[in-house]
Amino acid sequence: MRYKDYYKIMGVPRDATQEDIKKAYRRLARQYHPDVSDQPDAEQLFKDLGEAYAVLKDPEKRAAYDNLGANWKAGQEFSPPPDWGTDFEFSGSGFDTGGAGAFSDFFEQLFRGSTGGFDASGTRFDLQGQDHHAKILIDIEDAYRGATQSISLRTPEILPDGRIVNRERQLNVKIPRGIRKGQRIRLTGQGSPGTSNAAAGDLYLDVDFRPHALYRVEGKDVYLDLPLTPWEAALGATVSIPTPDGAVDLKIPPGTTNGKKLRLKDRGIPGNPRGHFIVVAALTLPPANNDKDKAFYRRMRDEMPYNPRKYLEAK
Repeated sequence: MRYKDYYKIMGVPRDATQEDIKKAYRRLARQYHPDVSDQPDAEQLFKDLGEAYAVLKDPEKRAAYDNLGANWKAGQEFSPPPDWGTDFEFSGSGFDTGGAGAFSDFFEQLFRGSTGGFDASGTRFDLQGQDHHAKILIDIEDAYRGATQSISLRTPEILPDGRIVNRERQLNVKIPRGIRKGQRIRLTGQGSPGTSNAAAGDLYLDVDFRPHALYRVEGKDVYLDLPLTPWEAALGATVSIPTPDGAVDLKIPPGTTNGKKLRLKDRGIPGNPRGHFIVVAALTLPPANNDKDKAFYRRMRDEMPYNPRKYLEAK
């Protein structure tokens, strides 16, 4: 089924006023009426015009149509989104085609859904608002302790003349303790507004962590690269390390090699089960910027024979 651009059919922009739409309909209805037009497709054009006008002349129906978004183009294959509301009730008058006959399959699928049992000349229009999705960045510490974050939202609002404008508003979002990257926070009723008495849609916030100067997160585990001196790695040591829960004294085993992982159990992202805090050894070398330091390195070379590439010689 092909998407139908009602604005294009009527020759008006998407921000046209209700008066603009009425004027366009009157002008085009005279032009394409089968009784006066010589065009071979005048009857179909007149029928399409009546259908477009039936939707765009009513602010609520127009808002529902606009909720599909502006990305649909005429000629594209179309089917309503999975969460598109189908519970429409029609009664009274207001859906006429000017004698042009039944509406298209596009209109039928979009506005009538599967409820049946209604008159095609109704005015009542109940449609649940669309759900919205956005991304929210939080600090790693927020996942440890929970937090409240203020976000700005731009939401559509229907003006009396039927135009749709975006209004900015602030929301305070509660960040639950133990939230992880990729999880969602649902804000009920904070999506697009519904029409008539229908409920508004929901807002879903996809969680991601801001880059941190010290930590990185993998799933529920938190990692820290810990710089070590050669003597700390070789002889062992106890060093104080920062964690989102506070400083911890960590024992470095003698003979620790570069890249070795030391695990602090149950100190990662809270949850059931809780993640771990992983310390990754990162050996560093003191600089040899003067003669005394260079002499010390030469003494090490002479007194501590060590060949890290010995395994290559066997090849």
